[in-house]
Amino acid sequence: MPRFALLIEYDGSPFAGWQRQVNGPSVQGAIEAALARLEPGEHLLAAAGRTDTGVHGTGQVAHIDLSRDWDPFRLLEALNAHLRPAPVAIRAVAQVADDFHARFSALERRYLYRILNRRAPPVLERGRVWHVKSRLDLAAMEEAATHLVGNHDFTTFRSTYCQANSPVKTLDEISFSTIGEEIHVRLRARSFLHNQVRSIMGSLVQVGHATWSPDDMARALAARDRRACGPVAPPQGLCLTGVSYPDDPFADLG
Repeated sequence: MPRFALLIEYDGSPFAGWQRQVNGPSVQGAIEAALARLEPGEHLLAAAGRTDTGVHGTGQVAHIDLSRDWDPFRLLEALNAHLRPAPVAIRAVAQVADDFHARFSALERRYLYRILNRRAPPVLERGRVWHVKSRLDLAAMEEAATHLVGNHDFTTFRSTYCQANSPVKTLDEISFSTIGEEIHVRLRARSFLHNQVRSIMGSLVQVGHATWSPDDMARALAARDRRACGPVAPPQGLCLTGVSYPDDPFADLG
């Protein structure tokens, strides 16, 4: 059976997350339903990451084994036709080797968190940003973030429902930029814990409001206690922007 990798974009607003749900729509469920219209039967996508309710994706990757040896372009066009009107699009399709796995072959995941930092509420970007009205101290947030880069026990910034075997992760990057009235925070790691990015972002905003000092971030991390975490940031500002592989199936995209 040929294996195909899919590069996927989606608006997470109407979905109960990536993973197929018993009682609620999911991104995975929408794509699997589209696949069933092309090849009748049950299909099971394997994804690079399971984003939560309301979290978006521009660079999610999943793979699927199909019976038919599809031309990748035709498969892309057919899937997108059957996905309408769901806010999900297949950006690219590539046939891959049988040992390619969207999750286990991945070298890193990249996320972007967007904060709209102004008094006026978002209109065109509503549902895509976290609206923070009061001015944030970006320099303090950048200083606080330095305590998190590297290999650490991230128990403080891990959901109590996280099923990972270990809370120890290596956070390779947290970088900040400003675009107009928005603060963009990019995070990069081989893998993340459940709610890790949103937990970090909520705590960084505590620093930006001067509720915490930058050193309080280090103390929270060292506590290894979920109760030491700041409020968890809302999902709408978060987007999975990319996944890297040793042999990128989408290297020639665009």
